[in-house]
Amino acid sequence: MNNKVISLGELSTASLPRVLGDFGNIFHPDNYDHYRNAVNSTLDLVQEFLYRNDKPFSGIEAKEMKEKVQQIDLNQKLSNYNELLSEVDDIYVKHATAFHLPQYVAHLNCPVVIPALAGEILVSAINSSQDTYDQSAGGTFMERKLIDWTAEQLGFSTAESDGVFTAGGSQSNLMGLVMMRDVYSQKRYNHNIKMDGLPREAGRFRIFVSDKSHFSNLKNASIMGLGEKCIVKVPTDERFRMEISLLKKYIKREEQLGNIPIGIVATAGTTDFGNIDPLEDIANIAAHYNIWMHVDAAYGCALLLSEKYRNLLNGIERADSVTIDYHKSFFQPISSSAFIVKNKKELLILKHHADYLNPKEMDEEEIPAQINKSITQSTRRFDALKLWFTLRMMGKEQLSEYTDTIIDLTKAAAAIITEDQEFELLSDSDLSVLVFRHIRPEIKDWDALNQYIKMKLFYSGEILVASTKVNGNFYLKFTFLNPITTIDDVHQILTKIKMHGKDFNTEK
Repeated sequence: MNNKVISLGELSTASLPRVLGDFGNIFHPDNYDHYRNAVNSTLDLVQEFLYRNDKPFSGIEAKEMKEKVQQIDLNQKLSNYNELLSEVDDIYVKHATAFHLPQYVAHLNCPVVIPALAGEILVSAINSSQDTYDQSAGGTFMERKLIDWTAEQLGFSTAESDGVFTAGGSQSNLMGLVMMRDVYSQKRYNHNIKMDGLPREAGRFRIFVSDKSHFSNLKNASIMGLGEKCIVKVPTDERFRMEISLLKKYIKREEQLGNIPIGIVATAGTTDFGNIDPLEDIANIAAHYNIWMHVDAAYGCALLLSEKYRNLLNGIERADSVTIDYHKSFFQPISSSAFIVKNKKELLILKHHADYLNPKEMDEEEIPAQINKSITQSTRRFDALKLWFTLRMMGKEQLSEYTDTIIDLTKAAAAIITEDQEFELLSDSDLSVLVFRHIRPEIKDWDALNQYIKMKLFYSGEILVASTKVNGNFYLKFTFLNPITTIDDVHQILTKIKMHGKDFNTEK
């Protein structure tokens, strides 16, 4: 192997790249016109997406979509942006789901606010990385300011709490479970999992969640080496909230079996029902057993903005850690989430040193590094800027109005469904999810009826609803996250559901 170092004198100037004649695609002041024209051309396509869509989905089938994409030769470059945007329009934009339309009432996808989209332009173009101060400067302190603001909304002391922006709720939940496990091991056994691995008792660790909690708890337990067996699912009450009497019973049962309770995950806004576990009661039990309480408020964090409904989160201020998803409930573009911990000293358990990023001799008061708080990300986008734009242009009050409007709409929709004999509402909602089904006495198989309705709506593209199974039965699901949606829209959607329900016999 030839490791000879070539001196500068041996290089001809012809062998050096020309600046910037051959590099017109690099983001650079000499290429600003190129950048501006590219962005403006793309904005024209965004305009097309907004104005030509009168339904949330094209209805294209997966087979056809796959064929469209597969026929593209990625080794053959295109000549100009017109060709590129035409291609992307055909294989993506024309068939992209339009979450901003009121006929989209399926999953936890919110419409996004314009200030956040303006912030996204800077996030992408400047491309700061939030792991260290020398890669982000002001971004470091802006993110920390937003973490403090969020902690304040939770009722935490901003002097004692801390946190970090994450890629999403599942990652934040992972951080909550890791801290639950590691802090318990440190305090109970003086065992440092980061340095020494899992203690021998880890196989008996148990974490308690409701049986309607997010699936990420099971995945995260597996990733952490505890196995899914460590997750104990506690049954829920008639509103699908963790049943407190059974939580107490299950903790005692696990202790009698020789297992070790290390924490409880409370859900503030279940994906299927939008209901909130009794946080105060759970906090009391966690305090009694001196174990960690994590609140998955990825969905329910919207209530932090609302004076009208904020009381539904009473008790969250007693949690040890909380998951927040701004991209579900603060109308932010994906991704924008956070993990908040009450005691910032305990967050140090995640800290690792890398000589090229945050060496041990670095004075963190003088040169802070957000990488000290992140569990899975080194390079990390400045997603906090989008929320900064939003709060500074709209304020908490306007976001609160959006949230209250959505919850009020959900209550009105629940009343309509309840009063209509052709529908069965399974549960009301603390937030904005309604689980229900169309019923027809002459039809024996209501599961088949509602599955038929959902697919008819989906492939027509006119309305997108979600679905779920409860006790083995198939239900339709509304998820309202759009403050533009009106009660008239709800009536029209329910009318369409009935219309397709009447066609069920004919096509069967």
